Parts: sequence; C-alpha cells; structure tokens
Amino acid sequence: MEYAVQTKMISAAALNKKQDYFMKIVAISASQVPSSAANSLQALKAVHALAQIGHDVTLIVPVTDQPHSSWEDIAAFYGLQVEFKVEYLPSASRRLFFLSAVRRAKSLKPDLLYAWPLQSAVLGLMNGLPVVLEMHDLPSGRIGPLWFRYFRDFKGRKRMTVITKALREALTERYGGFLRNSDVILAPNGVEAERFENLPMPAQARQILGLYEAPTVVCTGHLYAGRGMELFVELARSSKLEGVRFVWAGGKPEDVELWRSKTKAVPNVKFAGFVPNAQLPLYQAAADVLLMPYSHEIGISSGMGHSAQVSSPMKMFEYLATGRAILASDLPVFHEVLNETNAVFCPAENFQAWQDALQALLFDDPAHRDALAQQAVLDAQKYLWTERAKRILEGFVG
Repeated sequence: MEYAVQTKMISAAALNKKQDYFMKIVAISASQVPSSAANSLQALKAVHALAQIGHDVTLIVPVTDQPHSSWEDIAAFYGLQVEFKVEYLPSASRRLFFLSAVRRAKSLKPDLLYAWPLQSAVLGLMNGLPVVLEMHDLPSGRIGPLWFRYFRDFKGRKRMTVITKALREALTERYGGFLRNSDVILAPNGVEAERFENLPMPAQARQILGLYEAPTVVCTGHLYAGRGMELFVELARSSKLEGVRFVWAGGKPEDVELWRSKTKAVPNVKFAGFVPNAQLPLYQAAADVLLMPYSHEIGISSGMGHSAQVSSPMKMFEYLATGRAILASDLPVFHEVLNETNAVFCPAENFQAWQDALQALLFDDPAHRDALAQQAVLDAQKYLWTERAKRILEGFVG
C-alpha cells in the first residue's frame, strides 16, 4: 500500500478569483533555504501564501555554502504548490546582507517590501518603500531594540504583524503603542488545510510508515532545549502506559543521534529524524494523540528567546488540521489558539498530570479523544495561510 501527501500545482488565480489588485512583492528573509529550521519553514509558507492569493512574489535569501536549490526541490522540501521566485543574494557578511537585500529589492521596483529582518524593514522605509514587518519574538541582543525603535520612529508606510496577542502586548509594554491599531495585525501562523485532507486513519498511517500497530503518541519538531524530550521519554517508560508507542519526527541529525543513544534501552520510543515538511502530515496522522510538551523556557534555532511567552508553533496548526487529540503544555500563549474543546492541557513538566491525561485519552475515554479530534479539524479552518496573507495586506496597499 502506498500513500503520499500530494504537492499538486495549482494556479494562483484559481485560489483567488475575487481579488482584482495584484502587487509586486519582494520579501526578505535571513533564513537559509532550504532548511528544516522553523524560521525558514515559516517564511516559505508565508511567502507561498502571498503567491497563492495572486501576487507576483520574489523572496530574497542569503547565499550559503550549499548549492542553490531549484524550484522543484524547494517545493518538494517545503510542500509548496504555487511557484514564486527565490533569489539567492551573495553578501560579504550577514550584516551587509540586510542592506544588499534592500538595494536589490528596490531595483525590482516593488509595490511592497515584506521583511522578517528588522534591519531590512528599517532600511526599506529609508528607501521609500512600503513595508510589512513580521515579528515573531521580542527584539533581542544589544542592537535589536535599537533597530525596533528606528522602525517605530521612522516615517513611512508601514505595518507590523505579530503572531500572538502576548507578543503584541509585550511590544506595546516595552516600546509603546506607536502604530495605529489597523497597522498592527494579529497573524498567528497557519496551515495549508488541503495538505491534510484525506489522511489515512491512525492504524493505516502506521502501516504505511512501518510503525508498530499499537496506541501511538507522536510529537513533531526540533529537539531544542525546552521542547519536552525528557518528559516524552519519561512517559514512554511509564508502567501505566505499557504497550504505547512514542514517536518523535524531526530534529537535526546530531540531536537525533543523541536522543537515540539516550533511549537505546527504551524499546517503545522512536526518534524518526528529519521528515520533509511535505511528508509530515503522514507522521501526524499516525498518532492517536499528538503532544506539545513544551517547558516554561523554549529553545529556538538562535537560542532561548521568549518563545514560551509569545510563541505560535506551526505544529499546533498542523495538529489541528490532522484531526487528532492534542495534549499540550498549559502555557497561557497556547490558549490563544487551543481551548478545552480541541485540546487537553497539562502543567508543563508535571509528569503525573501528563501520564494521567494520556491514560485517559488512550484508554479510559476514547469518546473524549474523538470529540477533541473532530473539533480540531473544524478549528483549523480559522488558520489558513492564505487567509492570513489576505488579512495582513487588507487595506494597506492598493
């Protein structure tokens, strides 16, 4: 039996028949492409959504020591459908990239500059370009706050997106409410619901992936500090959860090998390693319960950051679209998307609470598990990448 999540090429016009104004948008991201890092995945998904709703999009990213990827390879890696241009820009340093990228963007005469780096957003304003800045965390380091204040104070056509209410409130507290409410757009991360349609049932997905047929708990994502790997393994060792299989899909090769070595004596744990985003729905579909065992301090690719307070993990939206019960850490920011009708919450790092909740979902109350799964699918429709893109741009240009 074969199963694959399809990456079907469709036209942008077919996705956005009602839109009658199309812009030339140049986006700038400092992320490596391709990369399994969350910042790279998020940038590609957000830009892809702009192309899906009909805009002419060019994404500028830095040259790395890897060969440039073709569109076909990028589409397969990230699970994309509508083609846009990816331009690799050489630069003598990371700092110079921000300036070089804006110069290149201006030469393309865009209607809009869409930026993740604060430096590029500020330099775009200085060059007279309308700018949308995506904010995913509080400015960090010594110069991050300085660049943010430049963005705050510099005149020009500008809009900022924030991924959570918590981030918006934290920015307002530190830097003041310097933009009109209409120009601070709450834009949680999203999901491409079409990639999660017609997924196999858990037992069938496990068969396709060659996993044991047993009650299965799945977690996807990187293995950075604070993602709950220790709790994940501790649950697998629990005698009360005997017979349950635990699968973690994702992570850098060195991290995967580390955790595989740590769990050699735990036969019901599998660290599957990196899974291309296009194939990730199948691993999520193999679960009876999907885990988000985050700690109070969450690591990211660049360090610790403030993710536990302001984050909007992409896996959360994928989990909803998969249609499985979700068991998540009871962090306030997660309640902006999850609630008691589509998830069960446990205190972060409280083993007993997680063990009891898993036992209930897997064995004691399957009706509750099914009800959570059904509501999750419905709620995923609120968080489509394309609707996010429309909301960010609405009333700004054009």
